[in-house]
Amino acid sequence: MKSQPSSTQTKIENIVAISKVDQELDVARVGADLPSGTYDAEQFPGVICRIPTTPATMMLYRSGTIISTGANSIQDVERGYRELFTQLRELGIAVTEEPSISVENLVSSADLETSLNLNALAIGLGLEDIEYEPEQFPGLVYRLEELSIVVLLFNSGKLIITGAKTETETQRSVEQVKSRLSELGFLSA
Repeated sequence: MKSQPSSTQTKIENIVAISKVDQELDVARVGADLPSGTYDAEQFPGVICRIPTTPATMMLYRSGTIISTGANSIQDVERGYRELFTQLRELGIAVTEEPSISVENLVSSADLETSLNLNALAIGLGLEDIEYEPEQFPGLVYRLEELSIVVLLFNSGKLIITGAKTETETQRSVEQVKSRLSELGFLSA
């Protein structure tokens, strides 16, 4: 009998992180003056800033909140904020030397390398922890309440994990799903 590998590789697909400058921003001025920024009040209520050396896109709001999205590594998030803060300082906007950056959501993927019968899985997992409407969405939505994480399971055995704040939480959620699927007989032990 073939045994499951002890851990399934996860891959970060997107990181949403937040930082803040301690002042309100004149988004029209910042959008016009920031080399990598654009502002169009009719399209979006803040400045969209694409940093050329990282996949992160930064969104700057009037409140001083800055949201980063699109990066797939913590290093890219940090690099994006560093470069943006340098540009903001050059515009005369006070930014502390080491502003705090808070990861709000890691979106990751994993592959169980086996196909899943989602209809049977929906029954096995119990309707209180899942949402499964194949006419609306091709995946099963599995809520891991104790971790506050949502795992999307697909027939192909692929998983999408959302709601984690660290890679460790992501890995724990995948291992918890694998354990539950093994208990139910969907994965060989």
